[in-house]
Amino acid sequence: MVFQRNENNCLNVFLIVTCVINVSHEALNIFKKPLDSLDIKYGSFPEDLRLQMLAEAKKMFYFGYNNYMAHAFPMDELNPLLCCGRGPDYDNPSNININDILGDYSLTLVDSLDTLAVLGNVTEFQNAVAKVIQNVSFDKDNVVQVFEVNIRVLGALISAHLLIMDKEQPFGNLRPSWYDGELLQLAHDLASRLLPAFEESSTGIPYPRVNLRQGLPRPRTAETCTAGAGSLVLEFGLLSRLLGDPVYEGYARRANKVLWNLREKSTGLLGNVIDVESGRWIGRLSGLGAGLDSFYEYLLKSYVMFGESDDYEMFVEAYRVIKQYMRRGRAHCNQGSGDHPLYVNVDMMSGAIHTSWIDSLQAAFAGIQVLHGDIEEAICTHALYYSIWKQYGVLPERWNWQRLSADVTFYPLRPELVESTYLLYQATRNPFYLHVGVDILQSLNNFTRAECGYATVHSVLDKSLEDRMESFFLSETCKYLYLLFDKDNYVNKHFSKYVFSTEGHLFPVDVQFRSKVWEERTSVGNTGLVQRSGNLSCDAVDAERTYFLPIKSHYLVQISKTLGLENY
Repeated sequence: MVFQRNENNCLNVFLIVTCVINVSHEALNIFKKPLDSLDIKYGSFPEDLRLQMLAEAKKMFYFGYNNYMAHAFPMDELNPLLCCGRGPDYDNPSNININDILGDYSLTLVDSLDTLAVLGNVTEFQNAVAKVIQNVSFDKDNVVQVFEVNIRVLGALISAHLLIMDKEQPFGNLRPSWYDGELLQLAHDLASRLLPAFEESSTGIPYPRVNLRQGLPRPRTAETCTAGAGSLVLEFGLLSRLLGDPVYEGYARRANKVLWNLREKSTGLLGNVIDVESGRWIGRLSGLGAGLDSFYEYLLKSYVMFGESDDYEMFVEAYRVIKQYMRRGRAHCNQGSGDHPLYVNVDMMSGAIHTSWIDSLQAAFAGIQVLHGDIEEAICTHALYYSIWKQYGVLPERWNWQRLSADVTFYPLRPELVESTYLLYQATRNPFYLHVGVDILQSLNNFTRAECGYATVHSVLDKSLEDRMESFFLSETCKYLYLLFDKDNYVNKHFSKYVFSTEGHLFPVDVQFRSKVWEERTSVGNTGLVQRSGNLSCDAVDAERTYFLPIKSHYLVQISKTLGLENY
């Protein structure tokens, strides 16, 4: 029997295509294939276990959040081992691992606002908004990284403001009676303090850091990464369209176009590090992880949000050359023979292999593939990173695919694997991904739960800990775990209404963001939803793998044997 594609099963979010195959359990007998042990293990997920995991995910968030509020607020981060707060490292200004991110602006609270909304905690959301408005100021003599502040702070403020102003109020009445746009005003103030990074650039590529009070720091650093310079359009674009001011979006789009035009002509690839002042590539590594990851992500998500065709065309071309030069292994995820598919780091000039390692940030690429409708590839990308997770219990920062071992061994509670797990579950409804979520949640509790929160794993080899809980643990890791198990959440029932930022912030997709008030265009042609089919299709995942493993069991066994896993 051949399954015919049912167009009614397509959830088309302008570009996003996720296909949930509605097949009854009675229809299983048509598959005529015996269930093997892995199909049996992963082929169903008990409802009582789902509810238990939902409660555990909520408990995880509140354990981190309540301890931050009790021991660290109004400082930026929680030290979960010593039960105290952490702010900028004033004694060592060159400590960019801390100072790029922490700016004395109650980072963890700001970053957690929309997670509180998603959990439906109206009272604490309103309390948190009040605390942000009362305590947060950006008039600080601190040097911070433009990219990190954009995704963690600016994006969080815009997201919370939009959720407050949503007329439907799907998460409960989030709007305090006294609210008068203060979060948007804070976002406006912050973004204005980031503008010197663009204004003083002769190339249009922003400098990587600013002093929040004084502008560009002296001496200024001219080296920046592609992701840092080219992942600003979503937040800056939303701010521009909310304010009716083209400046912010204009600068962000200009940076993207400059980077795009500087890609290597022979391969079409971009490097990972560039000189702001000369436009010369310093790092020739081209890959899907650190330094490049969110550049591709934001081309796609910006198109979904704003409908600008240039964003989509750049993404499609970037994805084409990514597959051409970076992809290794068998031609198809779920058929044929050969090594498991892998995207490697290559030299931007030649396309030749550049390193023998991949990094943990690349685990998010499966989620981008889901949003692009390339579900089969997403399944294989995710399967590799989940196998690495099982190898160690958490995900090492870098993993060497030649030696099959960790090159850089820390794990700072990153969300990328659970993010792609969540998106694949939304696309396939395959219970396998709920089982993955159980593994991730239990590993976090077993290996990272500390006295007053969750701690960074210093080494995945011995599970030793570092005293740091980064803000993205609450804004992303916990949020995606909760949404994975909360089938009735408004986000999951209305998935086409939202785009997640690269920091996991929730942005409503709204027709108002598809027009530019400063251009005084008529609504005709600007508010219509741009439809592009490309090579996307609803038959990206066949109905069989709604119930059986998303990746065929013998391919899963192949990975486990390669990595030396005793069982799956």
